[in-house]
Amino acid sequence: MGKLYLVPTPIGNLEDMTLRAIKVLKEVDVVLAEDTRTSGKLLKHFEIDTPLQSHHMHNEHRQVEGLVQKMKEGNTYALISDAGTPAISDPGFLLTRACVENDIEVECLPGATAFVPALVNSGLPNDRFVFEGFLPVKKGRQTRLLELAEETRTMVFYESPHKLLKTLTHFAEYFGEDRPVSVSRELTKLYEETVRGTVMEVLEHFNNKAPKGEFVIVVGGRKD
Repeated sequence: MGKLYLVPTPIGNLEDMTLRAIKVLKEVDVVLAEDTRTSGKLLKHFEIDTPLQSHHMHNEHRQVEGLVQKMKEGNTYALISDAGTPAISDPGFLLTRACVENDIEVECLPGATAFVPALVNSGLPNDRFVFEGFLPVKKGRQTRLLELAEETRTMVFYESPHKLLKTLTHFAEYFGEDRPVSVSRELTKLYEETVRGTVMEVLEHFNNKAPKGEFVIVVGGRKD
């Protein structure tokens, strides 16, 4: 029986790659990658010559059954995403679930993920929090925001640069203009930045400075 490894990769700074992650990627039979071009550069940097296979949101449904069969035959796979930990707003859940259902061992290595440093450095309570990932783009967005307006725990979201202003505007509308928020961008990279304040203060900041990079938004929960 083979095995599936879920291997985090750096979200920006290559020095965040762990020694164990490098070892596993060198030892498995195949590395499943969200984008083989992006991952190919990473593997080349760390002198890893393990074969790469594309595995992303558009083909994972078709591949799961075949990959499970390969692992039953003894093959070992490592799953990586373009950045961070697989299955956190990235492909990985379907294959992991299928392995668990077929009694195939799954091991997830600890490592880089964007929301943890953003949450910890936000200055907002992090003893209890909810990770929401990306909000629905259209259908279901209003319903989700209305539900979250009552959430008392700190909330964590991912957002793209071209939707950041829209999302912060919705937060002001549904959560209140004075709700505390911390927005981190380009974590671990050269232009890393965290902006903290009320929703309106942070919205004003990014109205004056065009959003660039990938964002993690941490929002304080509703006060009882």
